[in-house]
Amino acid sequence: MLGVTWDTIRLFLHVLAATIWVGGQLTLAAVVPVLRKAGADVPRAAARRFNQVAWPAFAVLIITGLWNVIAHRSQVTGSYQTTLVVKLVVVLISGVTAALHATARGAGSRAVFGALTGVSALAALFLGILLAG
Repeated sequence: MLGVTWDTIRLFLHVLAATIWVGGQLTLAAVVPVLRKAGADVPRAAARRFNQVAWPAFAVLIITGLWNVIAHRSQVTGSYQTTLVVKLVVVLISGVTAALHATARGAGSRAVFGALTGVSALAALFLGILLAG
């Protein structure tokens, strides 16, 4: 059996948190239309419950992301550095738009901020894979 290292643990936690943050958003977006049929308050209740899991996952992403940067600081030059900065901006956008989505009053605002959150989360995931390659 292969040995478990801190690199393995760091990567596992980062991927697990990304699975929750990104995958959970996609899943919730897919089931909201069905939840609306069950009652107007059901999607909100599901979103509130998701937020109880999603925000801690986002925090783990930030912590393990910083850990990744520290662990690979010798690589943080040139195009890697540029890609990393773009990813950090996209992660910031994902977090800010998720917070705006959660506090939005109108359906239009929720839709726009939800879409921006989903797109930016997917972009951050893509950029993370690009950095790992």
